[in-house]
Amino acid sequence: MPLTITGDAEADALLDQSPFALLTGMLLDQQIPMETAFAGPAKLRDRLGSLEPATIAALDPEKLAEVMKQTPAVHRFPGSMAARVQALAAAIVGDWGGDTAAIWTRGDPDGAEVLRRLKALPGFGEQKAKIFLALLGKQKGLTAPGWQQAAGDYGSEGYRSVADIVDADSLARVREHKRAMKAAAKGK
Repeated sequence: MPLTITGDAEADALLDQSPFALLTGMLLDQQIPMETAFAGPAKLRDRLGSLEPATIAALDPEKLAEVMKQTPAVHRFPGSMAARVQALAAAIVGDWGGDTAAIWTRGDPDGAEVLRRLKALPGFGEQKAKIFLALLGKQKGLTAPGWQQAAGDYGSEGYRSVADIVDADSLARVREHKRAMKAAAKGK
């Protein structure tokens, strides 16, 4: 089933076709709406003509920041996020030979190993790595043994994260879950 995260068929198609686009969308998913974050890779591709990790890693950092700032901006913090996107691209080139999917396919890793590899990426902490692992397992056909356990709560059924978004209704449910979690955190 094709991804339906952004509400934009072309942006979602890019996420489906490009593991680097999907990983970049996850990287951008902080302090902005999920749809905006995951539409970011399509904006970058359209503005740069390519979304290849080697191309982005080799770009002049100021040029990438300028591209991120163009209206509509890719992120509300275009400068710092441009540096993060470039660092991610450089890691994909340097550590994975430019093959983003190798993170979850090379050497037939189990879920714990995929999680470890994701957490080693620039900009990916524990939570972001677990959410992305759940996204791979729930929507991209990842069959690594133990991925659900490695993804923690995000690997369970429910509406916790972008991994659970398949349509407008599930998007609304994920938003409600996030609101409830923020309210609970403030109440502590």
